[in-house]
Amino acid sequence: MDIAPRNLALPARVPLADRPLGIWASFRTGQRNLLELIPEIATRQPMVSGRLVKRWHMVMDPGANRRILKEALEHYPKSDVTKLILTPAIGDSLFIAEGAHWHWQRRAAAPAFSVRNVQALAPVMTAAAERAAERIAAGAGGAVNLLDEMVATTFDVISDVTFSGGEAFDRDAVHRAIDAYIAGAARVSLLDIMGAPMWVPRPSRMFSASAMRAMKTMADAAIEHRRGAGRHDVPDLLDLLLEGEDPETRRKMNTAELRDNLLTFIVAGHETTALTLAWSLYLCAFDPGVQDRARREAKAALGDRAATVADLPALTYTRQVVDEALRLYPPAAFLSRTATAHDTLCGREVRPGDTVMLPIYALHRNRVLWSDPDRFDPDRFADPKTIDRFAYLPFGGGPRICIGASFALQEAVIILATLLARFRFAPVPGKEPKPVLILTLRPEGGVWLNVAGE
Repeated sequence: MDIAPRNLALPARVPLADRPLGIWASFRTGQRNLLELIPEIATRQPMVSGRLVKRWHMVMDPGANRRILKEALEHYPKSDVTKLILTPAIGDSLFIAEGAHWHWQRRAAAPAFSVRNVQALAPVMTAAAERAAERIAAGAGGAVNLLDEMVATTFDVISDVTFSGGEAFDRDAVHRAIDAYIAGAARVSLLDIMGAPMWVPRPSRMFSASAMRAMKTMADAAIEHRRGAGRHDVPDLLDLLLEGEDPETRRKMNTAELRDNLLTFIVAGHETTALTLAWSLYLCAFDPGVQDRARREAKAALGDRAATVADLPALTYTRQVVDEALRLYPPAAFLSRTATAHDTLCGREVRPGDTVMLPIYALHRNRVLWSDPDRFDPDRFADPKTIDRFAYLPFGGGPRICIGASFALQEAVIILATLLARFRFAPVPGKEPKPVLILTLRPEGGVWLNVAGE
């Protein structure tokens, strides 16, 4: 068996809170890095509770996670803060909606993300991987910010599979609007920490409103243009969603519903996959043994060409690298719910109105669940059946698991394998990224790696 030599060093991580934080300290910490609000004890306990204006619980127990995300889903809706941050950008879409409104949208959208349709979109991913390799090759022999490259690559993919042809759709303007929104609106407000009602304005979230309105207007125009023009020979995501309907009610999405869901897929679909790829490349540079093993696998499968969906069965170790990157640096590193009924989790009382959080970053590094959890070891995923489904939640779990999970994993493996087959990546001294959670878990300062060609 081909075993990579063990790297005893640990990749980038964040010191978690070692003492209770008051309101002001929590606000300042949350503005800087939400990860630092997680108590260190959360990596050693199944559940941690406290009070900061409201009662709160952080849950790291797989059984309790199963109850929150699956068995008692209706009693744990998305938290008010989550809705407050995201609704201005993505409306009452799949990610935000609850109850019957969520159910019918999920049923209408599900066929677009079937295995057959996701695989049919793979050529877009292969082409984007080839373009990324060409850009990176131009910087070979020096340091390249792979985060910027992966954001550009995955935005290419999501743009091509949502609004292929580009009619009435300014990709650069959309990208700028998304970045501005995340930079300004997604940071925790002191009013959030204090539990202020949703109707109290958060000034930091008001400045990005005009850019979001312009983006929605542009998306509406593109959708209406497509309604008139008809579907492509090879349908893209917009075609599939236009055709989709709830099989129970026969309801189809109107323009506003289509737009909000497409913007959800654009915002979530490119940022999270770009981060997964950037962290995967950082980890491969961090551990040359893992990189060499994944590179041998990729070169054997691909030769000199870019990866395709047909190559995925031969890229099992590359997939393990992606899975381990998602464990160490889950893009959606913090889920928040509001309890609406009395319940018991880990033997502890949960009351209506309590905030119930799933700190995925701490769950994935919990010492009860994972051996040597801060170490980078893709072989953890050699047999995924050995891992409790609710101990590993990079895409959430239960009925509301991310609808685009298979799309994201397919894209990540295709792009990562293409790059590893063609380049060697090495750390840039003094440029180790710092994991910072605002809306997603980003590497602060980028992922700067020295790149060498074959």
